[in-house]
Amino acid sequence: MSSAMSKRLEGKTILITGASSGIGKSTALEFARTSPKSLKLILTARRIDALKSLAEEIKSEVGDGVQCLPAQVDMSKPSEIVSFVSNLPAEFKDIDVLVNNAGMVRGVAKSPEIDPEDINVMFATNVTGLITMTQEVMKGMSKHGESGQGDIIMIGSIAGREGYPGGSIYCATKAAVRTFTDALRKELIATRIRVIEIDPGQVETEFSLVRFGGDKAKADAVYKGVEPLTPDDIAEVVVFTAGRRENVVIADSLIFPNHQAAATVMHRKS
Repeated sequence: MSSAMSKRLEGKTILITGASSGIGKSTALEFARTSPKSLKLILTARRIDALKSLAEEIKSEVGDGVQCLPAQVDMSKPSEIVSFVSNLPAEFKDIDVLVNNAGMVRGVAKSPEIDPEDINVMFATNVTGLITMTQEVMKGMSKHGESGQGDIIMIGSIAGREGYPGGSIYCATKAAVRTFTDALRKELIATRIRVIEIDPGQVETEFSLVRFGGDKAKADAVYKGVEPLTPDDIAEVVVFTAGRRENVVIADSLIFPNHQAAATVMHRKS
């Protein structure tokens, strides 16, 4: 017997950015497992081989009820995003749920020693890319019914709520996402488009590995003495928000592991 959430999600088309790993990959799997009878997943990232592998994994686990469209998209390039959305196959054009998950961080430098290229790529990916994707997808959502319908789900961060040393640029990008999301929710108040923000605390993904330029020892040290959240923990919340009754908006969520109370306040076991 299908759950109420499964039935609400049936037949929907869901676009997930940054789906090749981490929270994005887990979110795709969680959607497929929750509503395996009739679902369309558009999976985007820069690593197309990883997306194709994910599509095969979903098919082998849940069968043919979930259709997957893997697509290589670089979120730091607005023109690429516009072209991608406008050229979606007809059967995938009618997007019901956008999960803006793609994001990245580089380095731990403090001002005035932050590399300008790091600044540019973080803002291009985390802010400009996210806004561009949102606007392009919204053009389709606005045609749903009299006032438009759909879900825009932003994966933010505790970093968007409080800045911390060595993370000023990343924090600034996530604060921009948070402010954009808040304004967007108010702009769309007369529509049936739900605007949802989910802000994770510490989650163990490739995030730290990218931040430290592939230095695994440094990345592993971030999680020493703690039990961080997993991508699956956040994916379950994403799917839960999308699976609510239309009149229910989980507008704003902050999710910590048990040892964390703020961006830099954590209890580490010796």
